[in-house]
Amino acid sequence: MWKFVFAAAALGAALFSSQPATAQSSQSPTVVELFTSQGCYSCPPAEALLTELADRKDLVALEWHVDYWNDLVYGFAGKWKDPFSHADYTRRQQVYNMSLRGKNAVYTPQMVIGGRLETVGSQRGNVLDAINRTRAEAPAQLRVSVAKKSAGLSVTIDGPDKRAGAVWLIRYDHAHTTKVKSGENKGKSLTSRNIVRSAERIGDWTGKPFKIDLASAGLDSNQGCAILVQNEKSRGPGPILGAANCPVN
Repeated sequence: MWKFVFAAAALGAALFSSQPATAQSSQSPTVVELFTSQGCYSCPPAEALLTELADRKDLVALEWHVDYWNDLVYGFAGKWKDPFSHADYTRRQQVYNMSLRGKNAVYTPQMVIGGRLETVGSQRGNVLDAINRTRAEAPAQLRVSVAKKSAGLSVTIDGPDKRAGAVWLIRYDHAHTTKVKSGENKGKSLTSRNIVRSAERIGDWTGKPFKIDLASAGLDSNQGCAILVQNEKSRGPGPILGAANCPVN
């Protein structure tokens, strides 16, 4: 399992896409983030929706597994520790909720769109409406390009948005099916897509053209990555300024 990294990284560190996409010319993909847990009974429908969204070319779809369900006991079914959960992902959700809802309380399943809007992750109509609203009212304006190189990836960023932001490399597993043996989903086989396994800050957007080469991290056929450029507020992540999926291996 990859090491979870949310600290700043040196720029030279070795590191290293049901509903069809609509024509959007050069507009940056919209980022859709699902906060979920295998211990949450109401989460599988949201994960099924994210599975559809993950196939759209105009979106970057990411699934963050939070850890606060891990110690909850569900009667005789006991508790279930989500193998993909991490406290850093819970903290990311908490910051979003303070920014978007003015509350430190969190819930699952929750989708955050573009770092600007949030809704219950299983409510298809609300999720699609939030995606359309974000693309129409506050589209990500930075052009993020990720190209394959013989020794890894090359990332370039440019565009009119001059707000400062952090550049993140998000690595994820394309899909996993897990047989849940206890907790609220006991006995179910849960399939998830684009499960975040690590996040590393690889640079900073300062309003000037940005380029960085990333050495190979050994991604195999079930692993992918995305680049996010995200404005930062006082406590953490804010609006997404630009994003791109990495080329498929």
